[in-house]
Amino acid sequence: MKRIARGFSLMELLVALVIFSAMSALAYGALSGVARTRAELTRQQDDFAQLTRAVSIFERDLRQVAARPIRDNYGVPKPALIGTVDHIEFTRLGFANPQAEARSNLERVLYEFDDKKIKRGTFAVLDRAPGSTPQLIDLRSNVKSLQLRYLDNKGRWLDSWPTQDSTALQDLPRAIEFRIGTNEMGEISRLIEMPTSMPTSAPSSGVNGGGSSPTPVPLPVVGGK
Repeated sequence: MKRIARGFSLMELLVALVIFSAMSALAYGALSGVARTRAELTRQQDDFAQLTRAVSIFERDLRQVAARPIRDNYGVPKPALIGTVDHIEFTRLGFANPQAEARSNLERVLYEFDDKKIKRGTFAVLDRAPGSTPQLIDLRSNVKSLQLRYLDNKGRWLDSWPTQDSTALQDLPRAIEFRIGTNEMGEISRLIEMPTSMPTSAPSSGVNGGGSSPTPVPLPVVGGK
């Protein structure tokens, strides 16, 4: 006698659907978790790359400092380097000239901390005309702090430059330390020793200044007081 094939009962179908739904939910959750993790890793990598680029540009510019004073928009002589705890302006070498234009390879740049951003600015010329303003870009966003300090030839760490006893507009600090504080990457610091012998082409109008610098002291480690 032939056996009659029996289909699934309603209860068995319901159980199968419940199991399938549970497995689908688990699989979806796992895939969503992987996608979120990948997106977070990508964001962190992009964030780290942006921070690394900002630090590299800042460090590069500081290593190219030139002892070249300028004149501001009103013709007033200004030091080669001016700095506070969260702002610095200086003349640097290495101004790219791919078109071989008739101009100097020196450039006036500035860095400042404003609205949780580190901004980099450049001036079109060293000795400015009235109304000259820097061209600013956001070098790094989502920043907690930017702290700068300056080491003089007496071994003192200062919060501003030039010093009160500075005798020449070309005077440079012995070294500059900058610290960038971020929410996720913590704090990154660099100690940049200033060049001891740099071109000092002063403005044609006579910005020079004299005086000799004391014998420099050994450079301290990062974080020294």
